[in-house]
Amino acid sequence: MSAKEIVENFYKSAGILSKSYCLEILHEDVILEWYSSKGLLTLDFNDILALSKDLKHSYFSLTTQIDQVLAEGDTVTIRYSFYVRTFENPEEELILAVFFTVWEVKDGKLYKGYQMSQLLN
Repeated sequence: MSAKEIVENFYKSAGILSKSYCLEILHEDVILEWYSSKGLLTLDFNDILALSKDLKHSYFSLTTQIDQVLAEGDTVTIRYSFYVRTFENPEEELILAVFFTVWEVKDGKLYKGYQMSQLLN
C-alpha cells in the first residue's frame, strides 16, 4: 500500500476513533506537532491513543470530508474537515474543524505529522 493510500484510508475510515486501528497504523515512535486554535500541542503515541479514546467518548459519530491529498514518496499532505454527531443530538451533523496535515510514513505507518486546525463551532 502506498503512503497516500495509508493516509487516505486512516481518514476515510475515521480511524482515530478505533484504538485497535490506531495501534496498527501508528508507528511506535510517532510524533504529531499540532498547531491548534489553542496553541501548539506535541503528541506522542500514548497521547494520540488518549485523543482517540476522548473522541470516541465525546461523539456519537465522526466523518471526514477529504478535500485534497497530495503525495510525494513517503510524504503525504491532506486537507480535510471533521463532521460530528453528538450523543445529545445524533440526528444533526455539525462541522467540528478544518485540518491541514502533513504525514511522513515510515514502515507503512504514520510516523511524523505536522497539523494545523481551525475550530468552526
